[in-house]
Amino acid sequence: MFAVLKTGGKQYRVQAGDVLRVEKLAAEAGDKIQFNDVLMIGSTVGAPFVAGAAVQADVIDTIKADKVITFVKRRRKHSSQRTRGHRQQLTLVRITELLEKGAEKSDVKAAIGARTAGSAAAAAAVAEKPAKAAKPAKEAKKD
Repeated sequence: MFAVLKTGGKQYRVQAGDVLRVEKLAAEAGDKIQFNDVLMIGSTVGAPFVAGAAVQADVIDTIKADKVITFVKRRRKHSSQRTRGHRQQLTLVRITELLEKGAEKSDVKAAIGARTAGSAAAAAAVAEKPAKAAKPAKEAKKD
């Protein structure tokens, strides 16, 4: 049996035992995570997602992709050039189990992107911070 899951803006066709390189997730090596955005599992097709379905995986490691080099050259009158390199951060996961039902009952943490996790943590910190009381205005000086 196979499933199609969505993470990091991409879709992956997976089955138990597969090893995937996905966009960086907010998880450490050895963690067990669960992908809840399942588009298809077995013969069940979601609209857009299959309700109650999930794909569980173990995080193997956080790695970097091969370096991509971009070179930009402008010639007319300025003759400037610029070289930039980029290495995308990826998470290596091994698919362990495909769940057709009961995903919400499992106590495995959901797989969320590292960027999303950072903004969610910042939003939670802002929400927890108590509102400051307004300071009383200073009285005007009389001559």
